[in-house]
Amino acid sequence: MVDLVSQYKKIKTEIDTAIQDVVVSSAYINGPDVKHFAKELEEYLDVKHVIPCANGTDALQIAMMALNFKPGDEIITASFTCVATAEVMALLQLKPVLVDVDPDTFAIDCDAIERAITPRTVAIVPVHLFGQCSNMQRVMEIANERNLYVIEDTAQAIGAEYTLSNGTTMKAGTIGTIGTTSFFPSKNLGCMGDGGAIFTQNDELAQRIRIIANHGQSVQYHHDDIGVNSRLDTMQAAILRIKLRHLDEYCEARQRAAAFYDQAFGKNPKLKIPTRQEHSTHVFHQYTLVLRGVSRTALREHLESKGVPSMIYYPIPLHMQKAYTDPRYKHGDFPVTEDLCAHVISLPMHTELTNEDLAHITSSVLEFVNR
Repeated sequence: MVDLVSQYKKIKTEIDTAIQDVVVSSAYINGPDVKHFAKELEEYLDVKHVIPCANGTDALQIAMMALNFKPGDEIITASFTCVATAEVMALLQLKPVLVDVDPDTFAIDCDAIERAITPRTVAIVPVHLFGQCSNMQRVMEIANERNLYVIEDTAQAIGAEYTLSNGTTMKAGTIGTIGTTSFFPSKNLGCMGDGGAIFTQNDELAQRIRIIANHGQSVQYHHDDIGVNSRLDTMQAAILRIKLRHLDEYCEARQRAAAFYDQAFGKNPKLKIPTRQEHSTHVFHQYTLVLRGVSRTALREHLESKGVPSMIYYPIPLHMQKAYTDPRYKHGDFPVTEDLCAHVISLPMHTELTNEDLAHITSSVLEFVNR
């Protein structure tokens, strides 16, 4: 699904040097590369503050802690997403309010957001799923009208751009109150372990985020807030500094691979290719098809026989997960989400796909679909 070895080989000298420099310095925790990476990512995103942390799940949790949510507060998010989005809400005793998604973009359904708002609602968490921004124009309009916070989950869409109605173009994660991301190795900007970051334009909020991520202290041994221990290792920051210089190149490689897939599958009635939003670029963390009249299990078995990997993101919606059982939700309440969970399939998508690779993958899919 992702070829990290070939990607590493192309930048091996840079990566090896960066790692060796950290080893020589022995500044493994909060070394200078962490600050340098934060500054460089701020410049790339055109955002005032980037606060690195240990992983993308921590980023979401710290964001919610920084906004002073109280137990029982409601946060609206999509049911078609990684569990981490709702997991942190449950851990903080907040109430995840799940809604359906748009059938074309797989992003949170903004009409559903409006219907889900109650007096206890404090925030919206749009998930920029698979590499494309949610409808942030509408999300922000709803949030501003109702005085709600917006936490962008951009773990799968770093580098994507969204154009607002006034013509302003902003990077994913920089439009809402807070943006969060993950640097898991397979992400578009991935390290060689775990890592994450939090973005905001708000000075006061940024300072609070930094304090919470550092055991609740702004001065050593003075703990003014309840915090957590969530750091990006210096080694990972050094690696991310190298990869950040290649991020646009990586996104373009993914877009070229997606265009190849589109050309092969676009006219096939049994395969629905990813929809591009008019106002958002798509950086294709995943290339996800919706199958119509095709057995997903049988297709995956066929692809495996051809040496082609595939994945299903996500086979069970959040509202049907045992850990998130809620009397408010039952099977059939989120028809789009439930349909997608039953019919989506993701094909290999990474920076090192060659035309030969893509030809083999597409021909293998079509060989089965066109039977």
